[in-house]
Amino acid sequence: MLDNYSKNEDNIIYQINIEKIQYDLDYVNSRYSIYPTTNSMSHLRLGYLLGILNFIPNKLLDIGYGNGDFLKVASTIIPNCYGNDIEPAYPLTNNVNFISNIYDNHFDVVCFFDSLEHFDNIYEIKELKTEYIYISVPWCHYVNDEWFKNWKHRRENEHLWHFDLPALVNFMKSINFKYIAHSNIEDVIRKSDSDLPNILTALFKKM
Repeated sequence: MLDNYSKNEDNIIYQINIEKIQYDLDYVNSRYSIYPTTNSMSHLRLGYLLGILNFIPNKLLDIGYGNGDFLKVASTIIPNCYGNDIEPAYPLTNNVNFISNIYDNHFDVVCFFDSLEHFDNIYEIKELKTEYIYISVPWCHYVNDEWFKNWKHRRENEHLWHFDLPALVNFMKSINFKYIAHSNIEDVIRKSDSDLPNILTALFKKM
C-alpha cells in the first residue's frame, strides 16, 4: 500500500492525512468541462435508474450535483427533485429546490455521482432517510502499488475513498443498504485508459 493510504474493515482504501482543497464554482467548471456530454450522461444515469426500479420515484435528492445537469434531466420526469452541494453552488432550475441539510427530509432516491469519494466521513450517510441510494464512483481495481500510484482517479486530497465492487457492497451493507444491481454503463461516455472498467455505478435498497 502506498504511503498515506490504508484499508479499513470494509476493504475501502482511504487517504490517512488530508490537506483539504477548495471546492468552489471554478472547481466545478474545471471538472465538468472535461465531459462535454454531461447531458447525455445524465440521460444515461436516469435511464439506468428507472430501468432497475421499474417505477418513477416521487422525491429524488442529488448530493454534490455539480453543474446540475442530472437534476435538470431528472426533473422532467420525477415530480420532486432536490439538490445539495457545497455553497456557493450552481443555481438550479426553477422546478428543482436546493437543500442545505441532507438529513432533514425523506427521499425515495438519493444520488451520489462522483461525490461520495470526496466526503470527509462517508459513514455519516447512514443517517439519510431514503429507500434507495444510487452511486457512481471511480472503480479502483488496485492491480498493484504502481498501478494505484499512476491511476488517474487517485487525486490526493480530493478523492479520499477508493472502492471496488466488494468494498462498495460491504460499505453499503454496514449502513443497512443491500445491493440491487451494478454496471459500468458510464464507460460508454467516460472511456477507460485500459481494459478495466472505469466507473462503478450501483443501486442499493434500504434493508
